[in-house]
Amino acid sequence: MVSVVLDDLAAGESPERILAGYPTLKQEDIEAALRYASEMARERIVVLPEAP
Repeated sequence: MVSVVLDDLAAGESPERILAGYPTLKQEDIEAALRYASEMARERIVVLPEAP
């Protein structure tokens, strides 16, 4: 459901319209999806071990 909310927001849908389309969602759910997306978008460097 996170990807659906993010896709809708990216397409220009308002949070109010998303909530109307998915009555089980709450405003807090949309905010949580945005926090999750923000966390996933952070640049992180992961050092991988060299292959033998």
